[in-house]
Amino acid sequence: MMPESLSDSKPIVWTIASSDSAGGAGIQADLLTFNALGCHGCSIIAAVTAQNSTEVVGYESISPALFITQLNCLLQDMPPKAIKIGLIPDAELLVKLALWLAQHKAEYQFVVIADPVLSSSTGYNFVRQSTLQIWRQQLLPQVDLLTPNLPELALLSNTPQQSNDLQARQLLLFGCQTVLVKGGHSAESNTVTDQFIATTGHFWLKLPRLNTVHNHGTGCVLSSAIAAACAHGYALADSTIIGRAYLQQALSCSYATGKGAGSLQHHGWPVTPGYFPQLQQAAETIDDNLSFAGITAPIGFYPVIDSVAWLKRLLPLEPDVIQLRIKNGTADEIEQQIAEAVLLSRDYKLRLFINDHWQLAIKYSAYGVHLGQEDLAQADLVAIAAAGLRLGVSTHSYSELLRARQIKPSYIALGHVFATQTKQMPSQPQGLTRLKRYAALCNDIPTVAIGGINAERLDMVLSCGVAGVAVVSAITAQQQPEQAFLALKQRVEQHYAHQI
Repeated sequence: MMPESLSDSKPIVWTIASSDSAGGAGIQADLLTFNALGCHGCSIIAAVTAQNSTEVVGYESISPALFITQLNCLLQDMPPKAIKIGLIPDAELLVKLALWLAQHKAEYQFVVIADPVLSSSTGYNFVRQSTLQIWRQQLLPQVDLLTPNLPELALLSNTPQQSNDLQARQLLLFGCQTVLVKGGHSAESNTVTDQFIATTGHFWLKLPRLNTVHNHGTGCVLSSAIAAACAHGYALADSTIIGRAYLQQALSCSYATGKGAGSLQHHGWPVTPGYFPQLQQAAETIDDNLSFAGITAPIGFYPVIDSVAWLKRLLPLEPDVIQLRIKNGTADEIEQQIAEAVLLSRDYKLRLFINDHWQLAIKYSAYGVHLGQEDLAQADLVAIAAAGLRLGVSTHSYSELLRARQIKPSYIALGHVFATQTKQMPSQPQGLTRLKRYAALCNDIPTVAIGGINAERLDMVLSCGVAGVAVVSAITAQQQPEQAFLALKQRVEQHYAHQI
């Protein structure tokens, strides 16, 4: 698999954990996960275990001197983008690690993902009261994301009688930035629900429970997959979604090894929709019966303009679909322009999408409406669907993409692909690699690429598998807009004609 960047280098990720002689968990599973997700994995070994698929027989910890030497040696030459912490059974090593992270984390700006392995799946107990105290007082303040299962959550929070939510928030009080509460140990029979809890908000990830005995190393694989996604520059919430999809993919293909629990099968970047979780945000409910009108003809070339004056210039060129995005003017002026634009679109059989102003799109019976993420919460989606309007939704990340997919819109916009000057963007450009992954995840919903797309970049964007390409300045900022429109439209039409 190609790395995230266009260079030959891969982001470096470290695992600070213990060796699993059975090969399904620990250092071995972490390195397999890093490699599958396009990272270069480095390992700092804290202990060597003697185990097979049925039991852990014992372990020996690395000396503190050698442990620190591993850390410092790697840092000099191969500093990490992200660090995954796994099983560290020795209290002195935990203290050393906490001090080392406190010394270097701010300077090197690496993300720390910690999986607090306190016991093995076969029942071997690694926990001591001394190690729990070190986790709470020294290590958690250095952790960006902690991934405890339910028993680990209760032990680390020291509040066994409280709810999962309150236990996780206790860990935040100890200094951890974010907690992902894994639901694999819950009583849910058909579903696994993981809860992502941060000081800034929380959400739930739900996936079908895969009832397989071959599940050795699930916690290791999840946390190392999250670390790998962070190393590629994805935000923590997105990295968690990617990690959870990677785990579901690996679990679905798990296999037997010895007489006990088998191991997970490592593949590449997850792109199959069925492996991705359902995302549920706090205080947000989505009507499962919501249904928007579909788009029968391909979207293809999709200009975005900001006035009726531009619409009148382009209509003689026979556009098939256009978005009208008006940001300036009084309420009366905006309504007048939308009313006129919808009337013109009928005369020219144009599929006209109205950006943001969904009430006016309904009032004047436009073909469709396009909404950004911030508008979804305020818009009456039921009314838009009932009016028969098509709905397009903007997305800039995996979390926004999952949210959009659950609404089941008529199309999903993916962007911004490249840097753009047409509007202020809160996120960084997504780039072609991410665009291709997003498009693959939406193989059942039409997608439109948008953001910084021009004549030079058009072919690269079209090759990513999107159903349409939206442009703004590639037309409106050109000296000869009509000629630019016709040239781009022809190239897009030729591309999709060859796909049939």
